[in-house]
Amino acid sequence: MPTRLSQLFVRTLREDPVDAEIISHRLLVRAGYIRRQAPGIFAWLPLGLRVRSKVEKVIREEMAVAGAQEVLFPGLLPREPYEITGRWEEYGDGIFRLKDRKGADYLLAPTHEEVFTLLVKDLYGSYKDLPLTIFQIQDKYRDEARPRAGLLRGREFSMKDAYSFDVTDEGLDASYQLQRDAYERIFARLGLEYVIVAADAGAMGGSKSEEFLHPTPIGEDTFVRSAGGYTANVEAFTTLVPDAIPFDGLPEPTVFDSPNTPTIQTLVDLANAEQPRADRAWTAADTLKNVVLALKHLDGSRELVVIGLPGDRDVDLKRAEVAFQPAEVEAANETDFVGNAGLVKGYIGPWSATGLILGSESSTGIRFLLDPRVVDGTSWITGANIDQKHVFGLVAGRDFGSDGTVEVAAVRAGDPAPDGSGPVELERGTEIGHVFQLGRKYAEALGLKVLDENGKLVTVTMGSYGIGVTRNLALVAEANADEKGLVWPREIAPFDVHIVATGREEAVYTAAARLAAELELIGIDVLFDDRPKVSPGVKFGDAELLGVPTIVIIGRGLADGEIELWDRRSGERTPIPVHDAAQRIATEVRGA
Repeated sequence: MPTRLSQLFVRTLREDPVDAEIISHRLLVRAGYIRRQAPGIFAWLPLGLRVRSKVEKVIREEMAVAGAQEVLFPGLLPREPYEITGRWEEYGDGIFRLKDRKGADYLLAPTHEEVFTLLVKDLYGSYKDLPLTIFQIQDKYRDEARPRAGLLRGREFSMKDAYSFDVTDEGLDASYQLQRDAYERIFARLGLEYVIVAADAGAMGGSKSEEFLHPTPIGEDTFVRSAGGYTANVEAFTTLVPDAIPFDGLPEPTVFDSPNTPTIQTLVDLANAEQPRADRAWTAADTLKNVVLALKHLDGSRELVVIGLPGDRDVDLKRAEVAFQPAEVEAANETDFVGNAGLVKGYIGPWSATGLILGSESSTGIRFLLDPRVVDGTSWITGANIDQKHVFGLVAGRDFGSDGTVEVAAVRAGDPAPDGSGPVELERGTEIGHVFQLGRKYAEALGLKVLDENGKLVTVTMGSYGIGVTRNLALVAEANADEKGLVWPREIAPFDVHIVATGREEAVYTAAARLAAELELIGIDVLFDDRPKVSPGVKFGDAELLGVPTIVIIGRGLADGEIELWDRRSGERTPIPVHDAAQRIATEVRGA
């Protein structure tokens, strides 16, 4: 039976919702696909559920091709498995925790690695049972501090997560590739452009990690790519480290007065005014900026670290969060400086006032880490750890050392790719899928072992593969819209055809109902706008807003034996004879 718009639970809106920031959020609400319940939480209406189920259908079909079997876990899970792996604490404030009436701890699952692992442990015990890949499509819950962009960053969202289980690393490689290939097919079918980038595994752990990013100006992720084919999320980008420089014969460092120079620019201006170079002007790249960060550890303790990096670079807090995970990272505050007399704000340097090198035997007791570009032999203008004083010619490896290197500097366009494939460009994107080689982290923690061919217990190796179902739906909507409304790709459109009956003549509605029934009989899914007292303009506006790719208009032309076929994507309208309309429309829909 065709779906009649007069009976469909939908209410279209003429005005944008006040909290909507992006196209997909505005149009999915206006067209009656979703409805806000709370920040980052949405109800799904019949139209939205139809599209969502079609996205899930694409995913299920490709998971089947990849040999994965579907299961379903609850969203409410006990604390114990997450505590064993350490993630009950690692997630910090990012998850929803609750207690039952007996005081037992539970969480609304942000992800399901632990329970997948325990399920396989419960049922399988031999290498003969593996390889195995199982998946689910399930809602996840994360306590986002700032839900935004509609479905793109919410507190409740639907996700497909798959997990592979293998005996050997070679088996993991094969399972990983099957899932990776399936993802490429899924995004191609959804019509989403994607870039596969090297990524950081984050709280998931493991070794190899790749993200599928959809390039879009509204993306909250930054990634880089070079003309030579290198791609990476900025969090996973690694600096191409320059060679060390011999420092024999370099002049000794000199401390100089530098009043009122608490910033890099004021320091550069003073250096050029009072100690100009013969070959060129001093720049920010000649200075060593020393940034103090505060790390909040899982046990609640607060640790300060000092990062030395070229003065023309800034710290990227996202990269810092990766470098120091699972600790939370923020800039040091005034209290931190007051409590550490060795940190002279605006004049911090690796060379302390006592003459000690700031390193493992730091005079402040604070870890000092360097950007990888600060190699031995490089000479710097930097703070002297004395108020109103800096130092010229402080040489790395001769005058100061460090407690190690750290990748926290912001990546810039033009930075060399680490694989030597040339300079990188920066682009914005949104994550649509992520594949991990988890290895044995979770299996080891939870005791997932099987007997190998020799009867010896071995730890299983795992992979994890996630796709954001509702996020992908939103991004498809974002990429397939115009000023009038949504324009769904045929693969996931809520209906194949939207029939619009216009005017008041009974013959128009009779013919429209007959055509809708004919199309349904041959397997074409029809939305029939049969509202008798709604003007053609409103009906056309709703048709454009709802975004079904093929619209059929039945109205005045029926008297001449014609109806109109409207391609929502191109905007082209084509008169066709009513007597063979069903076949013509079916051909259009099926692309045959």
